[in-house]
Amino acid sequence: MSEPKPLRFAAFVMNTTSHILHGAWRAPDARQTDFNSLQHWIDLAKTLEEARFDFIFFADVVGLYDDYQGDWKKFVDTGLQIPSNDPLVLASALASHTENLGIAITSSILQEHPFDFARKISTLDHASNGRIAWNIVTSLSQNAWRNFGYDGITAHDDRYAWAEEYVDVVYKLWEGSWDDGALVQDRIRGIHADFDKVHKIHHVGDRYRVEGPHLVAPSPQRTPVLFQAGSSPTGRRFAARNAEAQFIVSPTPQAAKGLVDDTRRLAARAGRDPQDIQFFQGLSFVIGSTEEEARRKAAELDEYIDPSTIIAHSAGGLGFDLGFYDLDTPIGEIKTEGTQSTLLWLREAVPDREPTVRDLAELRSRSGRVVGTPEQIADRLAEWRDAGVGGINVINATIPNSYIEFAEHVLPVLRERGLAQHEYAPGTSRRKLTGRDTLPDTHPAAAYRGAFAEKVEVPA
Repeated sequence: MSEPKPLRFAAFVMNTTSHILHGAWRAPDARQTDFNSLQHWIDLAKTLEEARFDFIFFADVVGLYDDYQGDWKKFVDTGLQIPSNDPLVLASALASHTENLGIAITSSILQEHPFDFARKISTLDHASNGRIAWNIVTSLSQNAWRNFGYDGITAHDDRYAWAEEYVDVVYKLWEGSWDDGALVQDRIRGIHADFDKVHKIHHVGDRYRVEGPHLVAPSPQRTPVLFQAGSSPTGRRFAARNAEAQFIVSPTPQAAKGLVDDTRRLAARAGRDPQDIQFFQGLSFVIGSTEEEARRKAAELDEYIDPSTIIAHSAGGLGFDLGFYDLDTPIGEIKTEGTQSTLLWLREAVPDREPTVRDLAELRSRSGRVVGTPEQIADRLAEWRDAGVGGINVINATIPNSYIEFAEHVLPVLRERGLAQHEYAPGTSRRKLTGRDTLPDTHPAAAYRGAFAEKVEVPA
């Protein structure tokens, strides 16, 4: 039997002040308020690369969460993901100051036309020498949809149908528009690219008509590393077909194992190798040289955490205003087209009864938090790995100190136990994550390799 692989580590950040642990930005050592500074992000990227993190993973939104107590004042007052800047703009700068760190960008199917998005990602993949990843999201707030001209959010399952066509377009552009060897740059003959190896894609679908060709020659990865975060049944089916890494927020390793096993079963049903998907669990860490010190630091952190903002964030993702609900209202009484993964997480965290709004408030403020010594944290992370989790999205309380402490105190112990890599593997981010430079043949994007040159129909 082969030795278990080391865990992968991503720094889960957002180009804003208050991302997940709301209120922590008020702590004396927090520098999240410097989010407008490019140097702030360059310095963090360098810190992560020195620590041998695999990715810096940028979350993003394109609208406010739904109202809290009748309006959006709460979000502005507390900095709840507003103001927030576009992480895509940072990517090339971070790439120019690092050599191995992967750069994962969240982008919604709502915010950019797939032709333009494919072009930007290919450009970034060239600029980073193959270190770009895309976190595919469908946007879950009413405000986001109204920002792009819609009356309101599209139904949950319809958003994923839209996402399937969106990825179909970008796969055709990335994998099928240019054959290998098409860019010849022959100075003697004056031939820059081989016309017979460059193809229009002629996509015609329910939402998009894209003629092509892709304007960017194939980048090191062609298709970037693909992340996806949906844990609903529909989201898991989408991930099983498309993702190479899925971001999960399971309350326990046991719950994670059930999600991992189910998604891998769905991947096999979709014709993929179930092991082609890695699972990244979101966790935050409070580290002490003793257990007593760790618990004291956790209590100090709780002094800064703002529970009402935690509720506003969680409810905003669900698509209803929890500010007007009694804390003892059962969650099952509230119907939503918002993110289903939060409801799934809550029911897994409270398995013996119907969870309430109060449970959401109390559990979210400490969800995914691991408190202890480096050795105790390593014990806990081993449990996650044994449950089938392949990576950890490290959620910060403060930037940069959450990552500095993890690098200085926890990673050395993890390396001693074979739970973290000592050095980067060579090659692109895909090779570092999966051991290969290109998508496997069973991935749906691979069906477009050479398809337009051969003029054959590609199965849906």
